[in-house]
Amino acid sequence: MGSHSDIISTVEFNYSGDLLATGDKGGRVVIFQREQENKSRPHSRGEYNVYSTFQSHEPEFDYLKSLEIEEKINKIRWLPQQNAAHFLLSTNDKTIKLWKISERDKRAEGYNLKDEDGRLRDPFRITALRVPILKPMDLMVEASPRRIFANAHTYHINSISVNSDHETYLSADDLRINLWHLEITDRSFNIVDIKPVNMEELTEVITAAEFHPHQCNVFVYSSSKGTIRLCDMRSSALCDRHAKFFEEPEDPSSRSFFSEIISSISDVKFSHSGRYMMTRDYLSVKVWDLNMESRPVETHQVHEYLRSKLCSLYENDCIFDKFECCWSGSDSAIMTGSYNNFFRMFDRTTRRDVTLEASRENSKPRASLKPRKVCTGGKRKKDEISVDSLDFNKKILHTAWHPAENIIAVAATNNLYIFQDKVN
Repeated sequence: MGSHSDIISTVEFNYSGDLLATGDKGGRVVIFQREQENKSRPHSRGEYNVYSTFQSHEPEFDYLKSLEIEEKINKIRWLPQQNAAHFLLSTNDKTIKLWKISERDKRAEGYNLKDEDGRLRDPFRITALRVPILKPMDLMVEASPRRIFANAHTYHINSISVNSDHETYLSADDLRINLWHLEITDRSFNIVDIKPVNMEELTEVITAAEFHPHQCNVFVYSSSKGTIRLCDMRSSALCDRHAKFFEEPEDPSSRSFFSEIISSISDVKFSHSGRYMMTRDYLSVKVWDLNMESRPVETHQVHEYLRSKLCSLYENDCIFDKFECCWSGSDSAIMTGSYNNFFRMFDRTTRRDVTLEASRENSKPRASLKPRKVCTGGKRKKDEISVDSLDFNKKILHTAWHPAENIIAVAATNNLYIFQDKVN
């Protein structure tokens, strides 16, 4: 294992899928770029290599509250590309930054007022006017912070989401959601505030929030009580009254001490089409039709075999792990992580699902991944893994799916795995 600061805390493809960004607990952002077709190496397309690495956030100290502010990157969101440069938003618990990633492969030479080594020339020695020329140089990828959006969150930021108008974005913490303009750093609008007057009456927190992919006035946020609220910014500036409220009625027969904890939603994601949204709770992933609030249209069990282990998962704090989920580019499949470096994929049309493992042992380049099976009791078959031998320290919380192809990125602690559909 590497150091604690190498643990990957977020993974995100850009809109074309040619760049893949990861953030880690040490506040670093690493961007991988996809290799283009190469005649001499026909298989190299699809390989992602490091393109740029930069320190996005540093550890800070809040002197008023005597609190350390971690440098850990909670989320990265790309902006749609407008020109040759790329832009992304990265956030830790308190501060969001807009980064510009640009390439330089030329430099100017032949200045009038300074020599090649940068020293100023004596004005009396300048007798002729020179036109500077651009000379090629080794490619440099530069990351520079263009905007810093600070001081708007009392609590920890858990989500950022770029609006489809490409001008605004939202940021959500435990109790509030703010709306920002990408050009304006010194003010934001508070669009959701669920903080009670008396904090002792606090019963739920915001766990995730996302803008609709096509309707710029619509966003959703999920709560620790297992509910999702859809809000419309056209109806009022402060979206305290939701437009839609999604909640699945609880089955009284399965109620237990852990019911409330495991129903907390750790992630919510709109489908690319904008018709559905997916939510992840501790044991399952659900797909909701935005036109039906009463119950999800699909429920996929991620690791139902853990239901009998909730007591020990509560004792070792794993029950509070926040798993993310993601859609395939065509919305026909979904993916989410589990323990023991397992991740789950569900095909929505065939209703088939598979458990795969991201680990060094079985990830030789171009080798096929073998499906894994977990056995819950009785006689264990040869290739099955017993529930009791699962490693709960190896968890896959963060995954990403290429927007157009079957290429997935899976973060297993401090290793990033990239898998793609087998090409002949």
